[in-house]
Amino acid sequence: MKNIDIDLNDLFSRGVGQFIDPDGLFRKKLENNPEKIVIKFGVDPTRPDIHLGHAVVFRKLRKFQDIGCKVIFLIGDITAHIGDPTGKSSVRPELEQKEIEANMKTYLEQVGKILKTEPEVFSWIRNSDWFVGINDIISPKGNNIADKANYWAETRMQKGNVNNYSLINFLWTLRHITHSRLIERDMFQERLKKGEELYMHEMMYPVLQGVDSHMLSKIYGSCDMEIGGSDQTFNMLVGRDVMKFNNIEQQAVMSLKILEGTDGQAKMGKSLNNYIAITESSNEIFGKVMSILDSSIVNYFELCTYTPISEIEEIKKDLEKDKINPRDIKMRLAREIVAIYHGEEKAQQAEEQFIKTFQKKEIPENIDEIKATNGSLLSDILIENKLAKSKSDFKRLVEGGAVHDLEKNQTIEDFNFKVENNLTLRIGNKRFVKIVV
Repeated sequence: MKNIDIDLNDLFSRGVGQFIDPDGLFRKKLENNPEKIVIKFGVDPTRPDIHLGHAVVFRKLRKFQDIGCKVIFLIGDITAHIGDPTGKSSVRPELEQKEIEANMKTYLEQVGKILKTEPEVFSWIRNSDWFVGINDIISPKGNNIADKANYWAETRMQKGNVNNYSLINFLWTLRHITHSRLIERDMFQERLKKGEELYMHEMMYPVLQGVDSHMLSKIYGSCDMEIGGSDQTFNMLVGRDVMKFNNIEQQAVMSLKILEGTDGQAKMGKSLNNYIAITESSNEIFGKVMSILDSSIVNYFELCTYTPISEIEEIKKDLEKDKINPRDIKMRLAREIVAIYHGEEKAQQAEEQFIKTFQKKEIPENIDEIKATNGSLLSDILIENKLAKSKSDFKRLVEGGAVHDLEKNQTIEDFNFKVENNLTLRIGNKRFVKIVV
């Protein structure tokens, strides 16, 4: 019990935006029978990579697992077809089932870097297990949900025969949720004020997420808490509503603070290219952490490391009083983050590599090498090898002085630069490439 009490101090404070448990049922159960607790985390596999923003939630879930709680990793392969409208000013494009399946497998391969995956404390399941029948068609394009033999064997059968959530069930649920309850969401109000379209399937998203919680409670015996980012609070509270009018114990809701991206402004996300994926190399992670704004240092320490809160408070005070150089404390931050995903040895090597490359201005070892035809445009070479997205992106890099010839120690300023000799380039602050003619 004493160990649990120590863990609880961290669990209910660090990185937590809100914790909603009005009757204290979750906390009591955690203190007395943590091994009987079921915690839901749902994800729509719309993108393949797990980044540090996702890892904030995973690391919190791992703390609960360490106490004995079971985490249900809910793959929203059906809700991914809708796309969570949270934070979106326009309707999301529909994804193909094959893309969802590929992203799902990537997610499941990556979660083991943070979560325990033993069956006592981990299970995964798709929400198509209850939203889809074996003969259903997902899309008007005529694409079946998946290869049915493999599909039904993977998750539905692990818990026996999961009952379908039929249209009649869904209509009954909708009878208990008012239009005004759903329309009150900030992003919906903003769209309406701007005269933009708001589609019914988007309004149904929180309801479907709430049904997921209801179904998990039936399948696993309980759904004691749902955890997610603070932008998911509304959706998770609708889950409480759905459980309440179905006369089952309502889930507690824990919303966590949002990690900003490397730009220091928007939420970390792949679409904004401001993310740090946990599968990136140790050198890439180290370099990207070193590029974050000084104003993000404290938040990254709290949400991305295991540094005690008391130490983080001291770091914050020292930064405010200019007692420490932000660069030096970022070196510690980068080292700690890399160590979590690649180990201490790789973290030390990444730090040494960074110092050699950026502080001592040396050319790094083992940089990528690509071959090119004599006389080829540099822009074409970089685009073909995905080092620039397009001609306009290459132009932006050149205009910003971000394409540097390391051997001649000069910046390339010609948009129509032709490669006629071997070339070693630094592109931006983190990417290096050797072009061999």
